[in-house]
Amino acid sequence: MSIEAVKEYLKEKGFADRVIEFDDSSATVSLASSLLGVEDARIAKTMSFSCSDKTVIIVLAGDKKVNSGMFKRIFGSKPSMLGHEDVERLTGHPVGGVCPFLIPSSIDVYLDSSLKEFDTVYPAAGNAKSAVRLTPSELYDLSGAKGWVDVVKKD
Repeated sequence: MSIEAVKEYLKEKGFADRVIEFDDSSATVSLASSLLGVEDARIAKTMSFSCSDKTVIIVLAGDKKVNSGMFKRIFGSKPSMLGHEDVERLTGHPVGGVCPFLIPSSIDVYLDSSLKEFDTVYPAAGNAKSAVRLTPSELYDLSGAKGWVDVVKKD
């Protein structure tokens, strides 16, 4: 999968003008927030987990961390992040560019409620030099998310 496929998908959905491409890497929350001029929390961090016998993607606010106990209560197992070698093979997106768009149907996508406090958030758009500006509800619809969850550590 490439940024071109994600851009085409977003174009078909009427969001082509929201894709932002950078000359420099936006592969981490810190890099992306610096390039966009927004706080870390508004970066929609996409994390991939092995969960029992399946892969699960959680999109959460960039300044948050997953709480293992909360994750286990919802998904039935402790969170185990995918290894770098498995990320692209399973999600279709490279490390640093994983986004919740065009994910294989065998993977469930969930959005964490930490994203709801913002008018707009910025997930990656399929590579490590991109982002897309969306409202949380637009992100929910475009990602085909299974639902909203509460899995982040409380401050």
